[in-house]
Amino acid sequence: MAELSPEEQAIVDAAAKFARKRLAPKALEWDAEGHFPKDEIREAAAMGVAAIYTREDHGGSGMRRLDGVRIFEQLSRGCAAVAAYLSIHNMCTWMIDEFGTEEQRAKWVPRLASMEDFASYCLTEPGAGSDAAALSTKAVREGDEYVLTGTKQFISGAGDSDVYVVMARTGEAGPKGISTFVVTKDMAGLSFGPNEKKMGWHAQPTRQVILDGVRVPAENLLGETEGTGFSIAMKGLNGGRINIAACSLGAATEAYARAVEYVRERETFGTPLSEQPTIRFALAEMATKLEASRQLLWRAARALDDADPDRVELCAMAKMFVTDTCHDVADQALQLFGGYGYLHEYGMEKIQRDLRVHRILEGTNEIMRMVVGRTAATRGLGTR
Repeated sequence: MAELSPEEQAIVDAAAKFARKRLAPKALEWDAEGHFPKDEIREAAAMGVAAIYTREDHGGSGMRRLDGVRIFEQLSRGCAAVAAYLSIHNMCTWMIDEFGTEEQRAKWVPRLASMEDFASYCLTEPGAGSDAAALSTKAVREGDEYVLTGTKQFISGAGDSDVYVVMARTGEAGPKGISTFVVTKDMAGLSFGPNEKKMGWHAQPTRQVILDGVRVPAENLLGETEGTGFSIAMKGLNGGRINIAACSLGAATEAYARAVEYVRERETFGTPLSEQPTIRFALAEMATKLEASRQLLWRAARALDDADPDRVELCAMAKMFVTDTCHDVADQALQLFGGYGYLHEYGMEKIQRDLRVHRILEGTNEIMRMVVGRTAATRGLGTR
C-alpha cells in the first residue's frame, strides 16, 4: 500500500477512531432493531464527512475523492449500512454544490454539510431500474412551479431525509428529456411507502418516494435548464460507485481481520487453525483480493479527481470488481468461522448481508460490465 502523508493518515485515523468507538459497538443492535442512528450520523457530520468533496465556502470539507474513499473504507469497518447512507448523502450534497446556482448552494449545502438536513437520491423507479433513462416520473411546468407526479423505488433514507434530489421527465423520451429537482419533505403531495424489509442494510430505511402532484418552485430546478438531469444523475453516480466500493472494501477488511484473529485462537486437532496450510492459502487469497481492490479503487478515485478521460470506466471497473471481490472475501471470512460465522452475535453474517446489495445499487455490476465493455471494444481501454 502506498505510504500516506501525515495529513492523509490523520484523516484515515480520525475516521477509523469514529467507526471503532461510535459505530462498531452498536452496529449489531441497530441491525437487529432496524434502527437508523441519526444522532451518530450527525456526530460524523461534525467531523466533516457529510460533505467530503464539496467546496468549503458553504461548509464543505473541500477534500478529494481519494480522501472520500479512504474515509468510507474506515467508516464501513464500523457499520457498512451507516457508511453507505453517508456515501449517498455525500453524493446528493455534491450534486447540489456542483450544479446548483449560488442561491441554491447557499440555501441547501450548509444544512446538508452539517446534516441538519439529511438527503436522498431519487432516480430508480418500479419500472425503470437499470434502464434509468426510461423513467416515467413527470414534471410539468405551470407558471413558476413544476408539478411532479410519479414513484421512486428503493430510496435510501426515504421518510427520514429532509431533501430529495429527484430526476423527472420534463421532455422527450430518453435521457435528454430528464431534469433534476430539489424536493423537500414539507412539500404537499410528497409521501412514502412502508419501510422495506430487506436482507441487509437494516440500519438505514428504504422506502418508496411517492410524488402526487407535488408543486416544486421552478427555482428548485438543478442545473438551471431542463434536459440536463440525466447527465447530472450519472455524474453523481461516478462518485457514488467508488464510495459504495469503498464501503465493501472496508467491511470486507473488517471481516478478514476478525477471521485472522479467530483462526489464530481456534484450535483443531491440537493445533491452531492458522497453522493449517489450507487456512493459510485462504488467508493469502483474501489478503491479495483486498489489496488489489484497494489499488483499483484508489486509481479510480484519482481519475475522478484529475478528470481523467477514462474516469467513468475506471469508476465502473472499481465498483464492479471491488463489490464482487469483497463480497467473496466476506463470504470466505464467514466460512473460516465455521458455524459461529452463521450466528448474529459474531457479526460476520451481518457483513455479508450488508455487502450483497452493493453489487446491485448505483448501477448493477452487469451494467458496469456494459459500461467498461463498450469502451474497451471501441478504443482499447486498458491497453496503455
